[in-house]
Amino acid sequence: MKKFIIERTIPGASEFSKSDLAEIAKKSNAVAFELGIPYHWVHTYITKDKFFCVHVAPDEATVLKHSQMGCFPVDKIYEVEDIFDSSYEV
Repeated sequence: MKKFIIERTIPGASEFSKSDLAEIAKKSNAVAFELGIPYHWVHTYITKDKFFCVHVAPDEATVLKHSQMGCFPVDKIYEVEDIFDSSYEV
């Protein structure tokens, strides 16, 4: 499985209520289940007018299908090539 970051422009994203976010999560999880294949939404970072969603899926086409089925906007899908954090040492 591969990891992807999906960039979504959503005006007023940072103003969504907890209830709004819960509805989005519910819809995303239902669509992931409907796909019938391994698919995992990890989490989403929210900025003023953007969502940056981290998903694990077999390929980019599956990520796009999830977005289309859920009517979630997509600006760009980035495949994660590698990851490191503050504990990284050579």
